[in-house]
Amino acid sequence: MFVDNVKIKLSSGNGGAGAKSFRREKHVPLGGPDGGDGGNGGDVVIVCDNNLHTLAHFKGKNHLKAQNGAGGEGRNKNGKKGEDLELKVPIGTLVINVENNEVLCDFTHIGQKEVLLKGGKGGLGNRHFKNSINQAPTYAQPGIKGESLEVKLELKLIADVGLVGFPNVGKSTLISVVSNAKPEIANYEFTTLTPKLGLVDVDEFNSFVMADIPGIIEGASDGKGLGLEFLKHIERTSFLLFVLDPIRELSLKEQFIILRKELEKFSVELFKRNYAIMISKSDSVNLGDDFAEQMATNIKDLKDFLKDIKDKESFLIEVSSLEKKGLKELKFKLLEEIKKIR
Repeated sequence: MFVDNVKIKLSSGNGGAGAKSFRREKHVPLGGPDGGDGGNGGDVVIVCDNNLHTLAHFKGKNHLKAQNGAGGEGRNKNGKKGEDLELKVPIGTLVINVENNEVLCDFTHIGQKEVLLKGGKGGLGNRHFKNSINQAPTYAQPGIKGESLEVKLELKLIADVGLVGFPNVGKSTLISVVSNAKPEIANYEFTTLTPKLGLVDVDEFNSFVMADIPGIIEGASDGKGLGLEFLKHIERTSFLLFVLDPIRELSLKEQFIILRKELEKFSVELFKRNYAIMISKSDSVNLGDDFAEQMATNIKDLKDFLKDIKDKESFLIEVSSLEKKGLKELKFKLLEEIKKIR
């Protein structure tokens, strides 16, 4: 199950109370105060873990709490510190304060560790309050309470290349043949219902991560289709690859214009990101001379449009994932662009 959004209440542990105690031994008639300090409450710590890809392990959990500190004891024994609550999240997770939508933590690299809530401080035992005036203090501090916060955990995939295109244009097929990802593939709209990450090995020493984002439709930035739920996953990708389908009713130029418009409406920053264009299903020229001629005109119209808007795509390439044509060239071209960004 792919879960990329959960709300949860988190609480750090309360500090333990200090002890009120006096030394009572047979041969020490004037034994003084010996109350130990309470232990500090446990912290709430969040760690970025390489083995997680979703937030599904938080599903159904409403409130998670760190352990309280133990109270102090006589004979100057301090209470034990409460155990920390350590939460593991996948890379790309944002921790957002539900009350004001403030981003508290942004987990962008493996091993990143953040203390979200500090545990309450333990109270001092009565031994600390002995002085020349009060030789037998009966007061000890209570522990300080921990903090509580309702947060939203939101996962945004981090990938080097994000595939952008309408449903059923060949994105899933492409990622299945160039990477280790195995998305569901079928001849109907919205086959991909969850984003998929795949590692693309270019050669013995180089690789990059590609994300197959569920298909965008016109109006996606307004929530139509799968809408904003998955558009957000393109936000963190370093480079965009527009996948256009030559056998779709819309021309290549029309597909590109709609996709770019949806991206701009969703995020201006995303709209300005470097990109390339891949024309999928290039094997469809086998459908006959008329179709091959129509496809050539379609590609020319797209190139002319790109010149007119003075928009510099990194490259434009025709690929057939089924016949494995153009895949090697595509991988090397994408690697070149990623190296420039890195």
